Formats: sequence, C-alpha cells, structure tokens
Amino acid sequence: MGFPLSAQLLDSLVLSVVERSDTYGYELTKNIRDCAPVSESTLYPVLRRLMKNGLLESYDKEYMGRNRRYYHITENGKVALRGLRRDWEEHKQSVEMILNNRGESHYGQI
Repeated sequence: MGFPLSAQLLDSLVLSVVERSDTYGYELTKNIRDCAPVSESTLYPVLRRLMKNGLLESYDKEYMGRNRRYYHITENGKVALRGLRRDWEEHKQSVEMILNNRGESHYGQI
C-alpha cells in the first residue's frame, strides 16, 4: 500500500530527479516509480506545467535515429526545489511526531 501523491510532492520528485541530470520522460518515470506508482501519462502534464512555470526547460537530442525530448531544471526550478525541500522536511517532521507518538499535539501530550 502506498500513500497518494499530491501535486506538490510530485513536482518535488520530478525536479529532484531532473536536478541530478537532464533526463527524458521514460527514464524520469522509472526513477520516480522507485518510490511512487506513476505512469508516463501522469508525468507529462506535470512536465508541461513545470515548463510553463519556468521551472524546467526541454531540448531534443537524437537517439538511435529519433529525437528524444530531455528536460533540464532552470535556476528558478532550483530555487523552487529548495523551498519544496524545506516544506517537505517540515511536513515529514510533523507526520513523524504523530505516527511515532512523540511530542505535543494541539490537545496536549501524544
């Protein structure tokens, strides 16, 4: 069983993979599938939105006689990813506090 992916978490995963190295859709999907069940058809709208928002750029490169579209993170994408990573750490800590019965809740000691 897995947990559903929010758009923000999916953006974070895509930007993180592309930050490591430029990549194409199928390779990106394989990398993200390591932690979440996603399909290429799920990722392409995400890629288009991230490009529209200036967080990714794309370019075509020949591979075995065909063009393959690669994605590259922009400087704005790197800035956005730093913010998403901060948000993730805060969220993760809050969830772990509850799941691991540590700390205070809004109603007192957990």
